[in-house]
Amino acid sequence: MPLGGDYQGGKIAYVLKSGDPGYDANTPHGLIAAPSDQGSGIPWAPIAPFAFLGTSDALGTGAANTKKIVDYYGDGNYAAKLCADLVLNGHDDWYLPSLAELNILYVNRFAIGGFDTNTNDIPNSYWSSTESDYTSAWFKFFNFGYQTTVTKYDSYRHNVRAIRSF
Repeated sequence: MPLGGDYQGGKIAYVLKSGDPGYDANTPHGLIAAPSDQGSGIPWAPIAPFAFLGTSDALGTGAANTKKIVDYYGDGNYAAKLCADLVLNGHDDWYLPSLAELNILYVNRFAIGGFDTNTNDIPNSYWSSTESDYTSAWFKFFNFGYQTTVTKYDSYRHNVRAIRSF
């Protein structure tokens, strides 16, 4: 299973290793990235109401984070909802990556392909499903790797890339 190879509706982004949650020595599991972005200029959440939903930054928690976000905010045009609603290549179990999962996408961005990594295009960031507090969430710049937080309703050039587990 080579990184970046086509598999189950997307590109192989990561294969779990011993010690990773969900690792099985007999059956490979990992992460699949959608082959392209689901949007640009997308907020993490609608403007209000804010809430701290208790999302996690750990590997293997993006799906649960996405569910918490969508259950709270409902319909709308925001990062987690775009991923949760995605039906791509016969698969409908896409989600917004946790911060750890987003970091994996960053490390393997060239093998996966299709990310906005232009060094002249600032910002070119991607949302995670991980909150910082009531009003902020984590994102990462894919041109130089810096990660930080911003208000959840900020949409200035924040990109969205869905993932799914296999």
